[in-house]
Amino acid sequence: MTQATTSFEQMPRYVRVRSEPDAAFVEFDFAIGYPDLFVELVLPRTAFASFCATNRVRHMDAAMAAAVDADMQKWRYGESRDADD
Repeated sequence: MTQATTSFEQMPRYVRVRSEPDAAFVEFDFAIGYPDLFVELVLPRTAFASFCATNRVRHMDAAMAAAVDADMQKWRYGESRDADD
């Protein structure tokens, strides 16, 4: 079985901004390849814009952010259980 591989340079990069729009510094999550495996970073606004351009990032939409949040909850608390269990 042959598996297609993507080089590191070709892997998509994702950004999810966590800070307020008028904050001096941008707090954000940055992921390469997998949006649910990220690091938390902080940069001044101008450096953030340059970072995004250099990495050709994709900004997470609401659906992608919700999926990441749901996955984080699952790992933190486990699968939800019924009250009857």
